[in-house]
Amino acid sequence: MCELLERYLEPDQITEVYQAYLFGAEAHEGQHRLSGEPYITHPIAVAKILAEMHMDPKSIVAAILHDVIEDTGTPIEKVKSRFGEEVAVLVDGVSKLTHIQFESKAEAQAENFRKMMLAMVEDIRVILIKLADRLHNMRTLGVMRPDKRRRIARETLDIYAPIANRLGMNKMRLELEDLGFTAMYPLRSQILSESLKKARGNRKEIVGKIEETVKERLKQEGLGGEVIGREKHLYSIYKKMKIKHLAFSEVMDVYAFRIIVDSVDTCYRVLGAVHNLYTPMPDRFKDYIAIPKANGYQSLHTVLFSPYSVPIEVQIRTEEMHKVAEAGIAAHWLYKSSKEAGRNSAQVRARKWLHDLLEIQSKAGNSIEFLENVKIDLFPVEVYVFTPQGDIMVLPRGATAVDFAYAVHTDVGNQCVAVKIDRRLMPLRTELFNGQTVEIITSKGAQPNPAWLDFVSTAKARTNIRNYLKNLQQDEAVMLGTRLLNKSLAAHGSSIENLTEEQVNRVIQEFNFDSMEVMASEIGLGNQMPMVIARAMLQGEEVQEQATKISRPLAIRGTEGAVVTYAKCCRPIPGDPILGFVTSGRGIVVHTEDCKNVAEYRNRPEKWIDVEWEKAVAGEFPIDIKLEVENQRGVLAKVAATLADMEANIEKVSIEERDGMHSALSFTVDVRDRRHLARIMKRLRSMEMVVRIYRLKK
Repeated sequence: MCELLERYLEPDQITEVYQAYLFGAEAHEGQHRLSGEPYITHPIAVAKILAEMHMDPKSIVAAILHDVIEDTGTPIEKVKSRFGEEVAVLVDGVSKLTHIQFESKAEAQAENFRKMMLAMVEDIRVILIKLADRLHNMRTLGVMRPDKRRRIARETLDIYAPIANRLGMNKMRLELEDLGFTAMYPLRSQILSESLKKARGNRKEIVGKIEETVKERLKQEGLGGEVIGREKHLYSIYKKMKIKHLAFSEVMDVYAFRIIVDSVDTCYRVLGAVHNLYTPMPDRFKDYIAIPKANGYQSLHTVLFSPYSVPIEVQIRTEEMHKVAEAGIAAHWLYKSSKEAGRNSAQVRARKWLHDLLEIQSKAGNSIEFLENVKIDLFPVEVYVFTPQGDIMVLPRGATAVDFAYAVHTDVGNQCVAVKIDRRLMPLRTELFNGQTVEIITSKGAQPNPAWLDFVSTAKARTNIRNYLKNLQQDEAVMLGTRLLNKSLAAHGSSIENLTEEQVNRVIQEFNFDSMEVMASEIGLGNQMPMVIARAMLQGEEVQEQATKISRPLAIRGTEGAVVTYAKCCRPIPGDPILGFVTSGRGIVVHTEDCKNVAEYRNRPEKWIDVEWEKAVAGEFPIDIKLEVENQRGVLAKVAATLADMEANIEKVSIEERDGMHSALSFTVDVRDRRHLARIMKRLRSMEMVVRIYRLKK
């Protein structure tokens, strides 16, 4: 290892690394790995992996000491006093947090991951040490029990390999994937490995001929460059076979080459030369030099028709790009501010990703939710779109205008109301594609819509929408809970205003609420019954005397939000006689009085609450209607046009053919109230092709 360090470190820096080795060896004295080797061999191997990437001396020292806090009981203060605060922060960030108690193993793993990611935000070298630690553990996984091997391999494939990819560390990602695949599926790995060896033998001659032909053409054009036949890796072959349902022969039926040159200008000239040599395939060219990938990767990609009836994949890049492609953020490691790097460097892009992670963490409900959100961002297939100013935004495949809005800024996402894509107004749910120019239109009074969660694809958008709705539901629950409590108190001739501070505080303490607001929220969400709280506040004799007083039903305004929902079985609308059922965690669910599901709840009278529609109800309510119509050309279009004329928005439609003469059309439409519905049905009934129409209840 010293030989490795001498290539790029100063003598005094190597001395510091040696001092760390002595410190670590003493701390781990007497400890052994499962293989029987002295434990110190592991941190030394981790440090060697980082030295091969030419990491700075502080990272090497931290790698040697990364297990001393957890495994030897050495206090962090001792590390700090001996090697400085910078090393202590790195060691602390990498150390596993096994002393915290959690309800489940999944929660513990998610929490450890969350802590690691936050430490990574503070100092990105933390994750590089952690990845090197995981790589050496994967290399020495053979001594573990099979079940433990599979668990560690699954975690590597799910989390660590994608992180390496996200940071542009291709060489490390490929090794982690292949080792993880071998440990996870040993038999599949063995069969594929043997098949790959046979395939290499058969292909060797053709690969050699293509390589020589390309070299000769470059020489004729006066272009220098190294031409290398690229190897396909086990896990990437397996993934392609599994996802695309291909046979091994079909996956291997491509020849892959990499051409490494001296400058960007030469890259494009080499591209022209290979396009003149072999015909390029249409739509298979990608320019990742002009528009780098999210992890900073740059290359020209093209696919050519070969004379051997097999496609040729070619990557063209500079030596600098090749180093970044292999080592990513660790390439030419200089731990300095992002201002000193180019706009498209791997470090700048990694820091942007980490900044977004910090925002996701601050708004995630728990560690498991945070982990799930980050996993969404770890598997991106990029789409490149432009802002109106011409800046490039990189989003995952499947991203929508709402994802773009949140990528610009959280406030832009929260207040977006419309989008222009290539200067045309489009719905916010529109999926974005490469090369589009996207302009978000915002309004100060706008707020996130719960329906956005059905189509957003980025973790940042999903987390911000959920966080906003969570806070909104809390406010709505407090308002509804206050109304419900007032209603229950009114049944006993009292109200919240008439209660003394002593009465309120007594109940807050008795039910272990933090405050009056928390109590109202719990009532509004259906987790506490308002009549129980009311009785507890009034207590004893007074309740008995005044329980005969008549209480007015709770008025439903239509603006209560998420804490009042309308049953899908009967679809109540203003004007229908209704009943309310208190459901834990959901607030009040409103049914029509004649709903067949009401009978199931009759034996739980304590959960029912009298409700009625407010005189002026706001909003629109979905309703199911069914039409039996004569089979005529354009009947669906005519019915849909009539509904639009009647100001009824169609949410859903389905068609069922009854016989050769008649069909049944089922619609879910939004109406204001029973009068609006009656007008719609009267208008539809008057259409000559409509045989029968009725309101549908499930």
